[in-house]
Order: sequence, then structure tokens, then C-alpha cells
Amino acid sequence: MSHQVLLLLVGIGILSLVSQWLAWRLRVPAILFLLSAGVALGPVTGLLDPDQLFGDLLFPFISLSVAVILFEGSLTLNREEIRGHGLVVRRLISWGVLIIWVLVAGMAHWIVGMDWPLAFLFGAIMTVTGPTVIMPMLQAVRPTRAVANILRWEGILVDPLGAILAVLTFTVILASQMTTSWFEVFTLLLRMLASGLIVGGVAGQLWGQALRRFWVPQFLHNVATLLVVFAVYAIADTIASESGLLAVTVMGVWLANTSRLHIRELLDFKESLSILLISGLFILLAARLDFEQLQTLGWTALLVMLSIQFIGRPFKVFLCTLGSTLRWQERATLAWIGPRGIIAAAISAVFAERLAAQNVAGADLLVPLTFVVIVGTVVLQSVTARPLARALGVAEPEPEGVLILGANAFSTALAKVLKGADFNVVIAHSDWDSLRQARMAGIPTFYGNPMSDYAERTLDLAGIGRLFAMSRNAEMNRLACAYFSRDFGRRDVFALPVSVEEGEITNGKHTPSMEMPGRRLFAEDVSLSKLLSYMSRGAEIRTTRLTENFGFEDFLAQGDSERILLLAWSDKGKLAPYSPRWKNILDAGWTVASLALERKPTSKEKEKAGEKEGDRDGREKTS
Repeated sequence: MSHQVLLLLVGIGILSLVSQWLAWRLRVPAILFLLSAGVALGPVTGLLDPDQLFGDLLFPFISLSVAVILFEGSLTLNREEIRGHGLVVRRLISWGVLIIWVLVAGMAHWIVGMDWPLAFLFGAIMTVTGPTVIMPMLQAVRPTRAVANILRWEGILVDPLGAILAVLTFTVILASQMTTSWFEVFTLLLRMLASGLIVGGVAGQLWGQALRRFWVPQFLHNVATLLVVFAVYAIADTIASESGLLAVTVMGVWLANTSRLHIRELLDFKESLSILLISGLFILLAARLDFEQLQTLGWTALLVMLSIQFIGRPFKVFLCTLGSTLRWQERATLAWIGPRGIIAAAISAVFAERLAAQNVAGADLLVPLTFVVIVGTVVLQSVTARPLARALGVAEPEPEGVLILGANAFSTALAKVLKGADFNVVIAHSDWDSLRQARMAGIPTFYGNPMSDYAERTLDLAGIGRLFAMSRNAEMNRLACAYFSRDFGRRDVFALPVSVEEGEITNGKHTPSMEMPGRRLFAEDVSLSKLLSYMSRGAEIRTTRLTENFGFEDFLAQGDSERILLLAWSDKGKLAPYSPRWKNILDAGWTVASLALERKPTSKEKEKAGEKEGDRDGREKTS
């Protein structure tokens, strides 16, 4: 029996990895493969019975996993970020949530026959979308910047807000099941709310101070934060049953709004955990699905999903975008894309188990109905969103913009030129001070590691199709090329050697014995050190437009300065980093950018210039 348990646990981990890999390769939300794996192991083959495998530990594990998910989501709920993302986003995450809550509750009541309290709980669960399903879809669809920004920030911010609404709705239902007296219901509700708010607020204040005052060493931040989340959940739930989820959410919101606390570092604690914990959780939840419950729902579950897709989401977006500058095509795209994801699946499982323990009628239908909506919206939108965006003219063309890794004098100057030529450009760096010049120049920046989980949720890559890795860290450049080659392709990731020696093919003792997973940026003899040296000597990036009368050969024949060829772009918006093939492709309508350093005349040239000047002065005197 012990060997069987061991094999099952390892199998769940392997299936989690395979599911994530398939999602990466196919650019679709991983939830599709995770749910398929769980259904195959559970209801279809009967190989995995989570209740038998984990016994009494199953729901404590699920509850703690949900607590981690809600805490991580609430860390993004910064009031300044909400205020800074436009009227449409604020509408979608405020009264837009209330609109979809009421609409879906009505659908669940009239179509499925759920009692109103349970219907409102289902409606609250359906208010969340989430970055885990939105981000892969945006990468595949590539909508316009306005649509992409709205969908991304709605997914990030609506998760914790929708989860709070679901927790509060669940608390009211549970309190009403414990007593029929409205006064006692109010007292129980007040006790749950007080426990969650006070414990979460106090924990957020104390832990925020501990991190801000460096009472905890840096290497313990991630692990310690995770354990504190578990402790806060357990303490609040002990004081008042079912208040733990509210407590961890309040704690996350408190930390997100604590001044002088680098919250982005805390967000990284979920990176490795999410692959193992969250992926495994999805497989376990799917393995617990009961096909008999799905048969009980029958066509009504599909009708609820279609109603959310064709009525609920469009009506919400229509009201929330009234008076905005969005075109009707962009509003239609927003109305179509709104898949449900991890928060909906996780909290529905926890709430259904708790309500079933209280003998709430219809609680067993909560999970299968939620899973039908999740699978239906993800599959339907994954298949149709890109063709719809293209038909409406909302899909971006092949992205020509550039993500620049590394902030320095040259990369900032290059970004200015790209921005001036109307290319999307973002400079990413992990040092805030290094990004100062770029920020002052109005160049979009990303403070942090562009390969982090946080970047996957928040880094705006709309219109970005290339990577220029030009940081001072050669290993970071190589890693970035390997990472972004999966999204941009190997032909569109470029690395600039830090020094000429680093870029040589010879056996250098400081050069890793590995092939660069991308292409070399600029000419063979160009390195970051050389470019920065030119910049320090007064070099500047100049642009020259080629015409019918002034071609590329004429440009090369100009010898009044030392030049390093950098980039070229056409009138049609095609960008081409330097290549020896330029002489075959550059013609009229292209613009060439080069780093030009005024060449100082030699001593002989100075003498000749002096003799000519003297002759001219003599002729002037004679005349």
C-alpha cells in the first residue's frame, strides 16, 4: 500500500509537470491539461481516489492551498495601482463584479434550480477570471494594447476582490445554517468578519514591520511568509470557523499597501510553489468529480456556461465601457474574453465540502457546475478568440517591438531611438536606480526580473516580439535568451556580449561551454563595453534615411565619423537589427541607426588643414 501511495504522489507531480509543459508549448491555459489529467485518473480510470489517498488531510491541504492562492492574489491589490489603470478597469472590478454576481445568480436559480443563497454563492465564485488563464490567452490572441491592458489588469485585480465577495457570501450562508434567529445570524457573521479582519490586519501590520525593519533575514522571507500565512489561516479559523480565508486575504491587502515594503519580492515566493501545489491541487479536484452529478445537471450546466459567455460577460462589459474611448470592435473583444480559472475551482471545492457538512441542499452541484463553466469558457475562448480578434481588426500584426534587458547609457539611448520610431519598447532591470534615466525619458520600464512569475502576470509585452539582452551580466543574458525564445522564437532573441572576449568562439576561460540560445546582436567585433566606451567619448545614435538618390552604399561611403551599425527599419514598420545581409535588403524607405563618434583628425590632416588655411589667408591679404 505504501508503494502505491508513493507512486500516486510521484505520478501527480509528473502529470503536473507534463501539463505545464504542454500548456507552454501550445500557448493555452494549463488548467485544460490539469483538469484532463485529473478526470482521467479519477472518474475515468479510478486510479486516483483523493479521499482515500489523503484521508482526513485532504481538505486541510485544499484549504491551505486556497489560502495561499488568495493571499498571493491579494498582494496585487494595491490602491495606487487600481487608481492608475483607467476608468474601464475600475468599473470592471467594482460594480462590474456586482453586475455579473447578480446575473449569474439568477441564471443558476432559474436554469439549474439552485436555492437563492447557493445561487448567489455560485454567482460570487463566477466573478473571478484570473491571470493564470488570461495571460496565455493574451499571448495567443495578441489584441491591441488597450484591450490587452484592460484584460490583464482586470484578471489581476478581480481575483482577490471576487474572492472576498465569495468568502463573505459563504459566511452569510453558513451563519444562516447554524441558526434561524436573524440576531444570531448577525452575531455569527459579525464574529466571523471580526476574526478575519482583526487577525488579518494585525498579522499584516506585524509581518510588514518585521520585513521592513529587516527582523527576518532575506533568505527566509519566502519560507517564513508562507508559514505565517498558514498560521494566520489556522488562528483565525480557530477563533471563528470559516474566517481563515478572509484573514489571509486581509493580510495580503495590508502588506500590498504597506509603505516602503518591496512587495514584489514577496510575490516571488509562489513561483516554484505554484507549479507543484496549485497544479497538484487541480488534478486532485478534478479526480473528485462525480459523473453522476454531471448527469444530474445535464444540459442545464451547459446552458449556464453559454449564458455567462453570451449574456453575462457581454452585458457587464457593455455597461462598464459606456462613455469610454474604446472602439466597438475592442468592446466586443473584451466581451468575449473572460475565462474562469484557478480561484473559481479551488474555492468552490472548499465551500461545497463545508456546506455539505451543514446539509445544505444542492451543495453537491456547486463543484461540477463550476468545472463545466471553467472548461467551457477556456476551451471556447481559446479556440475562437484569435479568429474573432482578427475578424474585428483588433489583433495586432506581427510584433516588432523590443524588450531590452539591462539599463545602461547605451540601452537607454537605443530605447529612445526605438520609441521615437514608434516601436514598442520596454527596458527591464532589477535595480531601481539604474532605470532612472529611462523613466525620466518617458520610456516604459519594468523593475524586476522579466523571467519571474510576477513578470508573467504584469509585464506588458503588447507589440513586443524581440529580446535585446544587453545587461552587464553575461549569464543573465544567456538565461533570458533561453527563456524568451519560447515566446519570441530563437531568431528573435539577441544577446550583446559584455566584452569582445565573451563573444568569441575560442576557448575562453570565462566563457560557458554552451551554445547561445539566440543570435548575436550587432557585428562580431561589437560588445557592450565597446558601445559604452564610445558613449563615454561623446558618441551618439544618429538616424539616416535612405532614398533613391542616397542608398546604403552611399551611406557607407560617408567617412567623417567612426560608426557602429545598429538597427534599420522600413516605412512599413519592419525592424532589422544589424546583419551582413543589410546590403541586400536595405533600399529606399529604410532608416539606418548607427552609433557615430566624430573622428578626430590626425596630425598630418591638421597640418594640411593649417597650410590650406594659411594659403587662403595669404590670398586674401594679396587681394
